[in-house]
Amino acid sequence: MKLHRNPPGVPVPVAAYSQQVEVREPARWLVLSGQLGQREDGSTPNDPIEQLDAAFKNVITNLRAAQMEARDLVKLTIYLVGDFDMQRRRAVISKYLEEPYPCVTMVKIAGLFDDVHKVEIEAWACQ
Repeated sequence: MKLHRNPPGVPVPVAAYSQQVEVREPARWLVLSGQLGQREDGSTPNDPIEQLDAAFKNVITNLRAAQMEARDLVKLTIYLVGDFDMQRRRAVISKYLEEPYPCVTMVKIAGLFDDVHKVEIEAWACQ
């Protein structure tokens, strides 16, 4: 069982995320390795927003392989290299996440292991 909360006394989320998600046992957990903005064929788009979209597709594909869905996401950590247009970024994220939203941490970093990659998403899900 999951309880999503945006409690009084903390800022109201400005995007598609919850301030907290409480998981009560018993729960089935799925932890994903960082998903890059690569397509299934191994290619990486030049556009960082397209990489973000591809990374989210990879998260969703992993969830489906475990018989889970986006609503099972509990925590995302999104690593971004460089500048991303905020409205385009939010549009991509909103396309994949649904209420109740998972907790999300977004971090701007200097780089990933290979300069072509501009996005990596870590995800935790539970049922």
